[in-house]
Amino acid sequence: MPKSKAREHLLQAAEVLFVQRGYEAVTVKDIAKAAGIHHASIYHHVPGGKADLFIEVMTRCFHRHQAGIQEAIDAAGDDLSAQLGGISSWLLSQPPVDLIRLNNSDLPSIETESARQIEYLAYMALLRPIETVLEKASARGEIEHPNLGIIAGAILSSIEALHGVSEAYVQESRQQMAEQLIEVFVRGISRA
Repeated sequence: MPKSKAREHLLQAAEVLFVQRGYEAVTVKDIAKAAGIHHASIYHHVPGGKADLFIEVMTRCFHRHQAGIQEAIDAAGDDLSAQLGGISSWLLSQPPVDLIRLNNSDLPSIETESARQIEYLAYMALLRPIETVLEKASARGEIEHPNLGIIAGAILSSIEALHGVSEAYVQESRQQMAEQLIEVFVRGISRA
């Protein structure tokens, strides 16, 4: 489909709604209202309707995350804490992606092959870069753990969870909170 300002506005509005509420909770009318268009106009821009719109929006979302996270990693050099800090800065600058809802509710609602592609993109955009950073730090002898994938998932989940902390309980910035979490992951909490 050719790019237009109207189509771009539609994609942005749909992404906000899908990321906030999930596939099942968002209707075509909700998207149209958010985009400021008649709901039938959505089919002009995305003939496949809601499912195709969701797939396109989530694909764009994960490509954007992948590029932003890689840029943050590259800017940090070989310092593990700086790399994880850059990743957390990127994640906190974006709307949170609810991977649990994505896997348990959104993806089962769309065609299986498309769901697999979105799941793979989510992994490559969000989890794999953290795993790679940890693997390289392990190869440099900075850290050691038998399952860096679990640690990467814990880091991602912890940073994304900071989006949900009520403003009433944020005594410092979310980025400062993220840096403290990173310190725990990198250095641990034991006195030894």
